[in-house]
Amino acid sequence: MTSHTTPAGPAAGPRAARRRLFRELLLVAGLFTVYKAGRMLSTGRTDEAFRNAGWVWDAERTLHLPGEGLVQGLLLHGETLVRTANTYYAGVHFPATALFLVWLYARRPAHYLWARRVLVVLTGAALALHLAFPLAPPRMLGTAHLVDTGQVYGPTVYRAAPAADTMANQFAAMPSLHFGWALMLALGMMAATRSRLRVLWLLHPLVTLLVVVGTANHYWLDAIVTTVLLGAALSLIPRPAAPAPAADAGRPGIAETSGTFEASEASATRAADGGGAGVSGGAPGAPDASAAVPVRRPPRPRGERAAVGAGR
Repeated sequence: MTSHTTPAGPAAGPRAARRRLFRELLLVAGLFTVYKAGRMLSTGRTDEAFRNAGWVWDAERTLHLPGEGLVQGLLLHGETLVRTANTYYAGVHFPATALFLVWLYARRPAHYLWARRVLVVLTGAALALHLAFPLAPPRMLGTAHLVDTGQVYGPTVYRAAPAADTMANQFAAMPSLHFGWALMLALGMMAATRSRLRVLWLLHPLVTLLVVVGTANHYWLDAIVTTVLLGAALSLIPRPAAPAPAADAGRPGIAETSGTFEASEASATRAADGGGAGVSGGAPGAPDASAAVPVRRPPRPRGERAAVGAGR
Protein backbone atom coordinates (compact mmCIF):
# COMPACT_ATOMS: atom_id res chain seq x y z
CA MET A 1 0.00 0.00 0.00
CA THR A 2 1.42 3.36 -1.04
CA SER A 3 0.89 6.46 1.08
CA HIS A 4 0.23 9.77 -0.69
CA THR A 5 0.75 11.90 2.41
CA THR A 6 3.22 14.75 1.73
CA PRO A 7 5.45 15.58 4.70
CA ALA A 8 5.47 19.20 5.78
CA GLY A 9 9.16 19.24 6.72
CA PRO A 10 10.79 19.61 3.27
CA ALA A 11 8.34 22.34 2.23
CA ALA A 12 8.86 24.35 5.38
CA GLY A 13 12.64 23.80 5.49
CA PRO A 14 13.72 26.26 2.79
CA ARG A 15 11.33 28.93 4.09
CA ALA A 16 12.65 28.52 7.62
CA ALA A 17 16.23 28.68 6.33
CA ARG A 18 15.49 31.92 4.46
CA ARG A 19 13.90 33.45 7.55
CA ARG A 20 16.90 32.54 9.68
CA LEU A 21 19.30 33.90 7.08
CA PHE A 22 17.36 37.15 6.83
CA ARG A 23 17.31 37.45 10.61
CA GLU A 24 21.07 36.94 10.81
CA LEU A 25 21.71 39.51 8.10
CA LEU A 26 19.57 42.06 9.91
CA LEU A 27 21.27 41.31 13.22
CA VAL A 28 24.82 41.63 11.89
CA ALA A 29 23.98 44.74 9.84
CA GLY A 30 22.25 46.33 12.84
CA LEU A 31 25.17 45.65 15.17
CA PHE A 32 27.62 47.04 12.63
CA THR A 33 25.52 50.18 12.17
CA VAL A 34 25.41 50.74 15.93
CA TYR A 35 29.18 50.32 16.10
CA LYS A 36 29.86 52.77 13.26
CA ALA A 37 27.49 55.33 14.73
CA GLY A 38 29.02 54.93 18.19
CA ARG A 39 32.55 55.49 16.89
CA MET A 40 31.55 58.88 15.51
CA LEU A 41 30.73 60.14 19.01
CA SER A 42 34.41 60.80 19.75
CA THR A 43 35.38 62.53 16.51
CA GLY A 44 35.53 66.03 18.03
CA ARG A 45 37.97 65.21 20.85
CA THR A 46 41.10 66.14 18.89
CA ASP A 47 43.25 67.53 21.72
CA GLU A 48 42.55 64.53 23.92
CA ALA A 49 43.32 62.14 21.05
CA PHE A 50 46.74 63.71 20.48
CA ARG A 51 47.56 63.74 24.20
CA ASN A 52 46.74 60.05 24.36
CA ALA A 53 48.87 59.45 21.27
CA GLY A 54 51.86 61.02 22.97
CA TRP A 55 51.26 58.89 26.05
CA VAL A 56 51.04 55.67 23.98
CA TRP A 57 54.20 56.54 22.05
CA ASP A 58 56.14 57.16 25.26
CA ALA A 59 54.75 53.97 26.82
CA GLU A 60 55.97 51.92 23.85
CA ARG A 61 59.46 53.38 24.20
CA THR A 62 59.41 52.61 27.93
CA LEU A 63 58.41 49.02 27.16
CA HIS A 64 61.20 48.84 24.54
CA LEU A 65 58.77 47.87 21.79
CA PRO A 66 60.16 48.12 18.25
CA GLY A 67 59.40 51.39 16.52
CA GLU A 68 56.56 51.41 13.99
CA GLY A 69 59.04 53.04 11.60
CA LEU A 70 60.97 49.77 11.41
CA VAL A 71 58.10 48.07 9.58
CA GLN A 72 57.28 51.13 7.51
CA GLY A 73 60.88 51.38 6.35
CA LEU A 74 60.56 47.89 4.84
CA LEU A 75 57.37 48.85 3.01
CA LEU A 76 58.87 52.04 1.63
CA HIS A 77 61.57 50.11 -0.23
CA GLY A 78 59.19 49.81 -3.17
CA GLU A 79 56.12 51.76 -4.27
CA THR A 80 54.37 48.56 -5.38
CA LEU A 81 54.86 47.05 -1.94
CA VAL A 82 53.48 50.04 -0.07
CA ARG A 83 50.51 50.30 -2.44
CA THR A 84 49.80 46.62 -1.87
CA ALA A 85 49.87 47.18 1.90
CA ASN A 86 47.47 50.13 1.56
CA THR A 87 45.14 48.03 -0.61
CA TYR A 88 45.23 45.19 1.93
CA TYR A 89 44.35 47.62 4.72
CA ALA A 90 41.49 49.19 2.75
CA GLY A 91 40.05 46.18 0.95
CA VAL A 92 40.56 42.96 2.91
CA HIS A 93 39.26 43.76 6.41
CA PHE A 94 35.49 43.72 5.88
CA PRO A 95 35.19 41.24 2.96
CA ALA A 96 37.37 38.63 4.68
CA THR A 97 35.34 38.84 7.90
CA ALA A 98 32.06 38.66 5.97
CA LEU A 99 33.19 35.59 3.99
CA PHE A 100 34.36 33.97 7.21
CA LEU A 101 30.91 34.36 8.79
CA VAL A 102 29.09 33.25 5.64
CA TRP A 103 31.19 30.10 5.39
CA LEU A 104 30.63 29.24 9.03
CA TYR A 105 26.89 29.87 8.70
CA ALA A 106 26.68 27.51 5.73
CA ARG A 107 29.06 24.79 6.91
CA ARG A 108 29.44 25.02 10.69
CA PRO A 109 26.31 26.51 12.32
CA ALA A 110 27.52 25.94 15.88
CA HIS A 111 30.89 27.56 15.13
CA TYR A 112 29.09 30.44 13.43
CA LEU A 113 27.12 31.21 16.56
CA TRP A 114 30.29 31.04 18.64
CA ALA A 115 32.28 33.28 16.29
CA ARG A 116 29.45 35.79 15.95
CA ARG A 117 29.11 36.14 19.71
CA VAL A 118 32.86 36.52 20.19
CA LEU A 119 33.02 39.21 17.51
CA VAL A 120 30.08 41.06 19.06
CA VAL A 121 31.72 41.05 22.49
CA LEU A 122 35.09 42.10 21.05
CA THR A 123 33.56 44.89 18.95
CA GLY A 124 31.45 46.14 21.85
CA ALA A 125 34.51 46.31 24.11
CA ALA A 126 36.41 48.10 21.37
CA LEU A 127 33.64 50.66 20.99
CA ALA A 128 33.69 51.36 24.72
CA LEU A 129 37.46 51.89 24.58
CA HIS A 130 37.17 54.13 21.51
CA LEU A 131 34.79 56.37 23.43
CA ALA A 132 36.81 56.34 26.66
CA PHE A 133 40.25 56.68 25.08
CA PRO A 134 40.27 58.57 21.74
CA LEU A 135 43.63 58.07 20.08
CA ALA A 136 45.28 59.68 17.08
CA PRO A 137 47.08 57.11 14.88
CA PRO A 138 50.88 57.27 14.55
CA ARG A 139 50.65 58.73 11.03
CA MET A 140 49.29 61.93 12.65
CA LEU A 141 51.84 62.09 15.44
CA GLY A 142 54.70 64.45 14.62
CA THR A 143 56.98 62.82 17.17
CA ALA A 144 56.78 59.51 15.32
CA HIS A 145 58.09 60.95 12.00
CA LEU A 146 56.07 58.45 10.00
CA VAL A 147 54.60 58.70 6.50
CA ASP A 148 50.86 58.64 5.92
CA THR A 149 51.22 56.00 3.22
CA GLY A 150 47.54 56.09 2.30
CA GLN A 151 47.61 59.80 1.47
CA VAL A 152 51.02 59.74 -0.21
CA TYR A 153 50.81 56.53 -2.25
CA GLY A 154 47.13 55.49 -2.08
CA PRO A 155 44.67 54.00 -1.89
CA THR A 156 43.21 55.29 1.36
CA VAL A 157 39.89 55.06 3.16
CA TYR A 158 40.44 58.30 5.09
CA ARG A 159 40.28 61.95 4.15
CA ALA A 160 43.32 64.15 4.66
CA ALA A 161 41.50 66.28 7.26
CA PRO A 162 40.01 64.13 10.07
CA ALA A 163 37.39 66.78 10.86
CA ALA A 164 36.05 66.54 7.29
CA ASP A 165 35.79 62.75 7.39
CA THR A 166 32.12 61.96 7.96
CA MET A 167 32.44 58.24 7.16
CA ALA A 168 35.16 57.21 9.61
CA ASN A 169 36.51 58.20 13.00
CA GLN A 170 40.26 58.58 12.60
CA PHE A 171 40.74 58.98 16.36
CA ALA A 172 39.68 55.38 17.13
CA ALA A 173 43.08 53.70 16.80
CA MET A 174 42.93 51.79 20.10
CA PRO A 175 42.21 48.93 19.86
CA SER A 176 42.83 47.76 16.30
CA LEU A 177 39.80 45.85 15.06
CA HIS A 178 41.64 45.22 11.81
CA PHE A 179 43.96 42.96 13.78
CA GLY A 180 41.32 41.69 16.23
CA TRP A 181 38.91 40.52 13.54
CA ALA A 182 41.76 38.98 11.52
CA LEU A 183 42.97 37.05 14.57
CA MET A 184 39.45 35.81 15.31
CA LEU A 185 39.08 34.73 11.68
CA ALA A 186 42.23 32.63 11.96
CA LEU A 187 41.27 31.11 15.30
CA GLY A 188 37.73 30.44 14.10
CA MET A 189 38.86 28.66 10.94
CA MET A 190 41.38 26.62 12.91
CA ALA A 191 38.65 25.57 15.33
CA ALA A 192 36.09 24.77 12.61
CA THR A 193 38.31 22.72 10.29
CA ARG A 194 40.47 19.61 10.60
CA SER A 195 43.12 20.21 7.93
CA ARG A 196 46.72 19.70 8.97
CA LEU A 197 47.52 23.02 7.27
CA ARG A 198 44.92 25.03 9.17
CA VAL A 199 47.68 26.72 11.17
CA LEU A 200 48.40 28.70 7.99
CA TRP A 201 45.30 30.77 8.75
CA LEU A 202 47.52 32.62 11.23
CA LEU A 203 49.25 34.24 8.27
CA HIS A 204 46.22 36.51 7.86
CA PRO A 205 46.52 38.23 11.27
CA LEU A 206 50.31 38.31 10.91
CA VAL A 207 50.12 40.11 7.57
CA THR A 208 47.37 42.36 8.94
CA LEU A 209 49.55 43.31 11.90
CA LEU A 210 52.47 44.25 9.66
CA VAL A 211 50.13 46.21 7.39
CA VAL A 212 48.36 48.25 10.09
CA VAL A 213 51.69 49.11 11.73
CA GLY A 214 53.63 49.67 8.51
CA THR A 215 51.00 52.02 7.09
CA ALA A 216 51.13 53.98 10.40
CA ASN A 217 47.44 53.46 11.09
CA HIS A 218 48.04 51.68 14.42
CA TYR A 219 50.56 51.33 17.21
CA TRP A 220 51.90 48.02 18.48
CA LEU A 221 49.92 48.59 21.68
CA ASP A 222 46.70 48.77 19.66
CA ALA A 223 47.24 45.15 18.59
CA ILE A 224 48.32 44.06 22.08
CA VAL A 225 45.19 45.53 23.69
CA THR A 226 43.03 43.90 21.00
CA THR A 227 44.59 40.52 21.73
CA VAL A 228 43.81 40.91 25.44
CA LEU A 229 40.19 41.84 24.69
CA LEU A 230 39.81 38.90 22.31
CA GLY A 231 41.25 36.55 24.89
CA ALA A 232 38.70 37.79 27.42
CA ALA A 233 35.85 37.29 24.93
CA LEU A 234 37.03 33.77 24.13
CA SER A 235 37.18 32.91 27.82
CA LEU A 236 33.60 34.09 28.33
CA ILE A 237 32.03 32.27 25.38
CA PRO A 238 32.48 28.47 25.26
CA ARG A 239 33.79 27.05 22.03
CA PRO A 240 31.86 24.24 20.33
CA ALA A 241 33.42 20.83 19.90
CA ALA A 242 35.83 20.26 17.06
CA PRO A 243 34.28 18.95 13.83
CA ALA A 244 34.57 15.27 12.95
CA PRO A 245 37.43 14.38 10.57
CA ALA A 246 34.93 13.64 7.78
CA ALA A 247 32.98 16.88 8.33
CA ASP A 248 34.10 18.37 5.01
CA ALA A 249 33.19 15.31 2.94
CA GLY A 250 29.49 16.02 2.50
CA ARG A 251 29.80 19.78 1.87
CA PRO A 252 26.25 20.59 3.05
CA GLY A 253 24.80 23.91 1.99
CA ILE A 254 22.61 26.41 3.80
CA ALA A 255 19.44 24.60 2.82
CA GLU A 256 20.78 21.37 4.26
CA THR A 257 21.71 23.03 7.54
CA SER A 258 18.29 24.61 7.98
CA GLY A 259 17.22 21.89 10.36
CA THR A 260 20.42 22.01 12.40
CA PHE A 261 20.88 25.76 12.85
CA GLU A 262 18.17 26.12 15.48
CA ALA A 263 19.45 23.04 17.30
CA SER A 264 22.96 24.45 17.24
CA GLU A 265 21.75 27.79 18.51
CA ALA A 266 19.79 26.20 21.34
CA SER A 267 22.68 23.93 22.29
CA ALA A 268 25.18 26.81 22.18
CA THR A 269 22.89 28.85 24.38
CA ARG A 270 22.66 26.04 26.91
CA ALA A 271 26.44 25.70 26.90
CA ALA A 272 26.85 29.45 27.43
CA ASP A 273 24.45 29.28 30.38
CA GLY A 274 26.29 26.29 31.86
CA GLY A 275 23.19 24.12 31.80
CA GLY A 276 23.85 21.91 28.77
CA ALA A 277 26.33 19.41 27.57
CA GLY A 278 27.76 21.76 24.92
CA VAL A 279 27.39 22.03 21.20
CA SER A 280 27.93 19.09 18.95
CA GLY A 281 30.73 19.68 16.51
CA GLY A 282 29.65 17.12 13.93
CA ALA A 283 28.73 17.89 10.38
CA PRO A 284 25.36 19.60 9.95
CA GLY A 285 22.66 17.14 9.08
CA ALA A 286 24.81 14.09 9.96
CA PRO A 287 22.86 11.03 11.18
CA ASP A 288 23.04 9.95 14.78
CA ALA A 289 26.08 7.77 15.47
CA SER A 290 23.92 5.20 17.24
CA ALA A 291 21.93 4.63 14.05
CA ALA A 292 25.10 3.62 12.15
CA VAL A 293 25.95 0.64 14.44
CA PRO A 294 25.58 -2.56 12.35
CA VAL A 295 23.23 -5.27 13.63
CA ARG A 296 24.80 -8.73 13.58
CA ARG A 297 22.57 -11.68 12.96
CA PRO A 298 23.09 -14.87 15.02
CA PRO A 299 24.91 -17.66 13.17
CA ARG A 300 22.83 -20.38 11.60
CA PRO A 301 22.83 -23.80 13.24
CA ARG A 302 25.27 -26.27 11.71
CA GLY A 303 22.52 -28.53 10.49
CA GLU A 304 20.75 -25.70 8.69
CA ARG A 305 23.97 -24.62 6.96
CA ALA A 306 24.52 -28.18 5.79
CA ALA A 307 20.97 -28.39 4.47
CA VAL A 308 21.37 -25.14 2.56
CA GLY A 309 24.63 -26.35 1.05
CA ALA A 310 23.07 -29.62 -0.02
CA GLY A 311 20.22 -27.93 -1.81
CA ARG A 312 22.39 -25.91 -4.14
